Amino acid sequence: MVFKDATRAGEAGADEGLLHDEGLIRRAKALACTAPLHDLDANKGLLEWADAKAYQMAEIALHTIDQVAIAMDFDTGASRRHVLGRVQRFVARQTPEQSREEHARVAGWVLDSLINVGDVERAFRRSYGAVDADGVYQVLSFPFKLIMERRDSAGVLYLHASHEALNVLVGALDTDVESAQEAAEVKLANLIRRGRLTDAKQVADQARIRTIQYGELINAQLEATRRNILLVDWMEEFPAVLDEALDHVEERVRAERAIARNMAEARDEAVNPVRKRHAAELVEIVEDCIRRHIRLQERLLEARSEFRAEQDRQLFSVRPRRAAFDLFGQLLRPALELPVADAVGAVDCFFSKSTGSSVQDLPYLATLVPALLRPAPEPSRFAGQVEEPELELLEETTRFTTEQWKMAERLLYLPGEVRSLSSLLEEAARLDEDLPSLVALLAVHAFSPDAGAARRRGQAHVRLAMQAGIALNSAGFAGDDLWLTTAHLPSATNGPEQADRSHGRGRDSDLFSG
Repeated sequence: MVFKDATRAGEAGADEGLLHDEGLIRRAKALACTAPLHDLDANKGLLEWADAKAYQMAEIALHTIDQVAIAMDFDTGASRRHVLGRVQRFVARQTPEQSREEHARVAGWVLDSLINVGDVERAFRRSYGAVDADGVYQVLSFPFKLIMERRDSAGVLYLHASHEALNVLVGALDTDVESAQEAAEVKLANLIRRGRLTDAKQVADQARIRTIQYGELINAQLEATRRNILLVDWMEEFPAVLDEALDHVEERVRAERAIARNMAEARDEAVNPVRKRHAAELVEIVEDCIRRHIRLQERLLEARSEFRAEQDRQLFSVRPRRAAFDLFGQLLRPALELPVADAVGAVDCFFSKSTGSSVQDLPYLATLVPALLRPAPEPSRFAGQVEEPELELLEETTRFTTEQWKMAERLLYLPGEVRSLSSLLEEAARLDEDLPSLVALLAVHAFSPDAGAARRRGQAHVRLAMQAGIALNSAGFAGDDLWLTTAHLPSATNGPEQADRSHGRGRDSDLFSG
């Protein structure tokens, strides 16, 4: 969607620097990242299985992102079960009167919403505008993710917080991460020196998120190298990035160790239990930052050797030489000249080789065993509430009227005489134009009547039909003509004498006596 201004920005004398405002775009994207959190509170009233008005869904979402980010490591992410367990306790604090099942369900709903399981690509999309150098305002799409599902080398599914989610968590606008880390550490040291440990804990949490975010930025470059070394400039740009990152990490480790040492002394000297607890929490957070930075330093030192290994694999390895395959000339045309039984083998072989092997999910022992040992759920004693059915009045679908039925019965009542279906159809056509259809229908039903059932129902006669051996072409009907007659049925309560007599004379001769 493009909007062209009638007066160009240059013609109006506007500042050219305002045409493409990077700060405005960054703020628009940062605001877009918070939209899924606001949507949770906006849509919670649609939940039918819980009274969700009491839950602060945006706070639960922030806490979920917090737990995923803290549990993330450089190579792996957070376990879904671990994250849901921590989030469920946070949900229970909001509504302690509700059941644990509802708390778990709310936590799962928020996590699935952050993953965006309803979208095939698991991505959120928001629109933002930008003005190009020609003064044309364009509406662009910004796809982003908050929490991603990934698998490690063992096939285990884990959760990973995205770069946008980390920005949402610390309330930042995609600024320079290195500068933000240094500023957070300076602010942290200042607060500790002034004894404001409560504020210092919040700053330490932000510093830890910045550490995770910085590791993700470096890891993204290394992952791009694994996919294609040509995507990363290893001649000039990325070696400089590695050297700068190593210097930055070394400075951060020295600063964090000094902060951790001072906080450990403050923890040991503290008399107030609250101050002692705050100091211990700060020490734990800062030590976690140190551990992450040391792990990142190891990966940075291994990056060059990893690049050389990927270079050998991607550029210098001998690629297999295969002749181009002519699908039409080498498979389709020869297969069409073969019998089906012979062609199936060649076609199956081609498609099985060309499509490759199917990737199967390997069972993970830690999740397979609990799933197998989990007891079956007990069925409920009572069923759900029976809903009142919505009844719809059916329209009258009777094709033939009562008068037509009476006329058809009179035509087909033939005691002591035999008539052909063709003559009956012609007579019915003279009486009513729809009557031949009803007569033909009753005649077909008379072709093999159930005399025993008719006798048990107390009917006095039964209609009989048999083939006439001549063609039928009358009143729009064609086929084999039929002979029709009406046979008398004896009463079903004639006693043993009737049965003996029927046995001596033959059943058919007595049953259908006229």
